[in-house]
Amino acid sequence: MQASRRAAIMRAFSLVIASVSAIAAGWSFLHIIGGDEPNWLDFLRAGLLFIATFWLVFGGLVGVIGAFASKTMITCVPTLPTGKTVVLIPIYNEDPVETFARIAAMNREIVALGVASRFDFAILSDTTNLEVAAQEIDAFELLTREPEAEARIFYRRRERNTGRKAGNIEDFVRNSGAAYDYAVILDADSLMEGKTLIALAERMDNDPRLGLLQTVPTVINADSLFGRMMAFSAAYLSPFFARGAALAQGDEGPYWGHNAIVRVRAFAQCCGLPVLSGRPPWGGHILSHDYVEAALLSRGGWKVRMDPAIPGSYEHGPENLIEYAKRDRRWCQGNLQHHKVLAAPKLKFWNRFTLLQGIMAYLASPIWLALMITSLLATAYPDSPGERLQFAPWILGVGVAAVLLLPKLAIALRGAFDGTNAQFGGTARVLLSTLGEIVISTIMAPILLAFQTRAVIQIFLGLDGGWPATERDAQVVPMKTAIGASWWIMLVGIITIGFTMVEAPAFVLWLLPVTVPAVLAPLIIRLTSHSASSPLMKNIFSIVTERQVVPVIAENKRILQQWSKPQPVSVAPAVLELTAENA
Repeated sequence: MQASRRAAIMRAFSLVIASVSAIAAGWSFLHIIGGDEPNWLDFLRAGLLFIATFWLVFGGLVGVIGAFASKTMITCVPTLPTGKTVVLIPIYNEDPVETFARIAAMNREIVALGVASRFDFAILSDTTNLEVAAQEIDAFELLTREPEAEARIFYRRRERNTGRKAGNIEDFVRNSGAAYDYAVILDADSLMEGKTLIALAERMDNDPRLGLLQTVPTVINADSLFGRMMAFSAAYLSPFFARGAALAQGDEGPYWGHNAIVRVRAFAQCCGLPVLSGRPPWGGHILSHDYVEAALLSRGGWKVRMDPAIPGSYEHGPENLIEYAKRDRRWCQGNLQHHKVLAAPKLKFWNRFTLLQGIMAYLASPIWLALMITSLLATAYPDSPGERLQFAPWILGVGVAAVLLLPKLAIALRGAFDGTNAQFGGTARVLLSTLGEIVISTIMAPILLAFQTRAVIQIFLGLDGGWPATERDAQVVPMKTAIGASWWIMLVGIITIGFTMVEAPAFVLWLLPVTVPAVLAPLIIRLTSHSASSPLMKNIFSIVTERQVVPVIAENKRILQQWSKPQPVSVAPAVLELTAENA
């Protein structure tokens, strides 16, 4: 079956099932709570549930489809690609030694595979901290000593970071892109095997209409309980969800802004981003530029694909809830900006749908919160049917739990039969890890809901979150910091419990899974930031990269050990300048 036809079938199937489920949930809920004479509050709650259910079921279906889709695994056989590729690493106030050590590890693999002539590296700095900028130059001097680094590894720093990351890459494409056929775009914390870089370039060589190919990166080197849970989810669950998403997306796939390869000519032709009208947070430069760029490539007639079968793509993730929420705040603002892009001319339907899905990913939290608040208010309504009102939350809770749990259980079952579980230590260990992921993510869900709801409210109030630097080190969050970040969540939880006990005692038990984590938010943030790398804990959330030696990861660690803290050196400005002529 052709990929386009298969994608159309998967889209139709997912949309129909999600729509039918949402209608059934809204109608049943309205019948239960409203009886024969529903009031305006009943209709409002049913409407909120309809919206929330549609997106919840649609997301769950992606996982189920991925669990039952055929599994393919690509073996990367090194050959000499035809096109010339540059690996772009945009950085912004990052740890230079760690970032540049990852580049050195990738370069060593490329050199060892004999394809150095086809791959360059360009470090694109937007660093504003002058002390960090000086450290970048010191670290770059270490990079220049690496094998075949001369005229292949470049560094430049912009004085003004116009357009942030997207503007940084656009600046490179405009000034130096003519020297390259393809660009692999990485984040500062990204790492790729040499064979993977070659495989990406070969895919571009073999399909002249392929504009962008997105990999599904695995989180590595996680240490905290939060980080290891996220790493297991990314390594075990995400590929199945990505497989289902890829089937539905077809040639109109996503771009996540990193760990992907783009055709430079296509990117230059299609991906000049507009500056949105108005002031931030709604206007200005688009923060979540990646999905917009994918939509523009599709509009230009280029294929945009995601392939979860490509191995050897890695990244680092946040190690605690606070850092996750900080990053999520930026993503929330960027995704909500997409409402100004939805009506852009000639965008394909599925790209518009994907942009809308990204918007709803953040509006879902205040929608669920509004459903809980209106349900509490309904208890004070004169004609509220008491027994039916008490029964409805339990039906809702069971339904939500089923939609969230079934895809993960289906994935674990599939993994037992296709060999995936064996790579993660066996089915028993996978089930234990999956159960742990479900329990911990359930406990953290009310806290994340609160952070996302606050982010949405801040944006609607016109507060710009900017682009804060990322703290990637694994450190236990001090209780003072945890309280400072979540005291308001704790306060809301206490007030909700008190209000419910007085005004709606029937809801106290139903709300405990929400209110208890809220009250304990500082403690949960601190506990989940603790290291979980002991021999006992390593049996939980164990991933493939911990169970076998990955050469590029091992090489990266060796380089970090070899590199002492760089001493100030003088690097000629000509070495730092990157243009199409000297590339």
